[in-house]
Amino acid sequence: MVVSSSLRLQPGRLPAGRVSGGCSSSGSRRRGRCRVAFASAAGVPGKDVSLQSKVGTLLDSVKWDDKGLAVAIAQNVDTGAILMQGFVNRDALATTISSRKATFYSRSRSSLWTKGETSRNFINISDVFLDCDRDSIIYLGKPDGPTCHTGSETCYFSSIEDILEPSQVTRNELALSTLYSLESTISRRKAELAEPQDGKPSWTKRLLLDNKLLCSKVREEADELCRTLEENEDTARTASEMADVLYHSMVLLAVRDVKMEEVLEILRHRFSRSGIEEKKSRTKG
Repeated sequence: MVVSSSLRLQPGRLPAGRVSGGCSSSGSRRRGRCRVAFASAAGVPGKDVSLQSKVGTLLDSVKWDDKGLAVAIAQNVDTGAILMQGFVNRDALATTISSRKATFYSRSRSSLWTKGETSRNFINISDVFLDCDRDSIIYLGKPDGPTCHTGSETCYFSSIEDILEPSQVTRNELALSTLYSLESTISRRKAELAEPQDGKPSWTKRLLLDNKLLCSKVREEADELCRTLEENEDTARTASEMADVLYHSMVLLAVRDVKMEEVLEILRHRFSRSGIEEKKSRTKG
């Protein structure tokens, strides 16, 4: 049986009960990224069996190792941060699909475990992806709190560069994308304002200290971005002006104590529904 490379279901929950049963694979597997989303078939005659069959077929398509396991990586749906890595078996993946909580298989205890069952810092799954060879899995979700048992946001905060060339200062920096590295730098500059200042403040600190200057720069950079369209400037100029808009806007967010993750979460919710539904859901001022 060929498994679709895009098993696209609507948000909700799978029927209660074991979902790993159903179709068996005939050995023919289509390569490519496989996306698993979630559905509710409750109250719809025949849908429970059909959905369980699809999930069973999907589970059959995974290339489990000789111990019946595959690697699963949890990723923050909004920031893109890699949260943790664990192992899953057939039942762990089926439980994740059913419960929408990241569930793994403990090799030391030989049992399933759900991230957050002790700490309550669950990873709420919005989507699941299989890689092109179907031997590794991504859990895409929203964490309720720190993922690492150390209290860190993610389990990845030890840079190889710091290990190979240790400095006198222990940084324990998270593995961050460009956007979040910038946000982290802006946050550090804000924290430094509480310390005695020597010499001329950096541009970022000047912006953090002067709301009028900051707002004038946000407006100025937004206008310059628009001019690249109005005056048909080259695309490199557009990218440069957009970078300026992002930077100054992120400084404004830091002043307001708003995280970029909050902004992206709002965007995710807005674009996961139709424009009409989204506008109706907004609180009118």
